[in-house]
Amino acid sequence: MQVTSTYRYARISAFKVREVTREIQGHSTSDALDLLTFSPKKAAVLVKKTLRSAIANAENNADLKVDSLLVKEAVVNEGPTFKRFRARARGGASPLRKRTSHIRIVLSNELASKAPVKPARKDISKEAAERALKSKGGVAEAAVESLPVAKALRKRASKEAAISSTKESIETKPTAEKE
Repeated sequence: MQVTSTYRYARISAFKVREVTREIQGHSTSDALDLLTFSPKKAAVLVKKTLRSAIANAENNADLKVDSLLVKEAVVNEGPTFKRFRARARGGASPLRKRTSHIRIVLSNELASKAPVKPARKDISKEAAERALKSKGGVAEAAVESLPVAKALRKRASKEAAISSTKESIETKPTAEKE
């Protein structure tokens, strides 16, 4: 069963709130509350307020156990923008946009495997790319095939191989002067 809670007309831009809501999606409610408690952002306070409201709705209206709830969705939409002006030099004015947002949290008591999973990070360290390239034909090599770091490492390895092969050919050729 799903339970929702919405905080409408929150006085913060949707861009700033989305940064916080991405962190709690797919987590249990207790984990999400912990994340929000220790986040230093203003948006975390607003999202935490909405999450507590959703938990209360699940407990009182739907008779669900709080321990089994997961954050299925945390969606932030843009609300109306308040348009104001600030006085500037020589009688001019510059616009101010005071943005608002609508925060909606959906809780579910379904299994954790059905909750949305955060996508894996696409960036990879240089050391991990080197290890993947050294292992021949592995899954890791296919995963980093398109990364710029992997391409640079491959180019460097081919240059080193060309240099070493030319050094070997120079050393192994007999010269007329030595004989």
